[in-house]
Amino acid sequence: MKIKSLFSFMLVGATLVLVTSCGTKKEEHTMDHEPVAAADEQPTVAAAPQFKVDARFQQQLAAIFSSYVVMKDAFVASDGAVVKQEADKVMNALAGADMTLLTGGAHNDWMTYQQNLKNSLKAIQASADLEEQRTAFKNFSEDLYKTIKAYGLGGTTAYYEYCPMAFNNSGAYWLSDNAVIRNPYFGDKMLSCGSVEEELH
Repeated sequence: MKIKSLFSFMLVGATLVLVTSCGTKKEEHTMDHEPVAAADEQPTVAAAPQFKVDARFQQQLAAIFSSYVVMKDAFVASDGAVVKQEADKVMNALAGADMTLLTGGAHNDWMTYQQNLKNSLKAIQASADLEEQRTAFKNFSEDLYKTIKAYGLGGTTAYYEYCPMAFNNSGAYWLSDNAVIRNPYFGDKMLSCGSVEEELH
């Protein structure tokens, strides 16, 4: 009986540690696989974009973001084959961004952002391993976030979200069109692990 009680105690303790690790100051998470939205605090609302650019370019960037969200949902579903298909569509949306609408520093910075985004998408397309795809997705998400911060989405809302447990507790960010957490790094293993860090427009 003592051994059984000790085992039960250790199991409960391990579960509590796992749940606590996934928690942040913004919300408490459960392990019931139901998505939850941040409740106690509102996410930071991003300042105005770094560059003032043609609204048409913002609409094109919003189209890239929309394609990205579909790819992100494929990661939530842990479906590597669909991820690759959706990465192709994101690449097409990226190709549709008209850099001639940008001038000066906005144009120069876009050249860097665009190349970084392409490199990450190519890494996703080249791999059949879901975890390798997720690593490239992490990089893509961070670069897309920087791009949106620089140019804005012309009124479209994006949520910058964070999971502290991704990649062996080193943490990772992603973007969503919804404040409800649906974790692309763990899928249904820990669907609601994460918090909304920033709201972008």
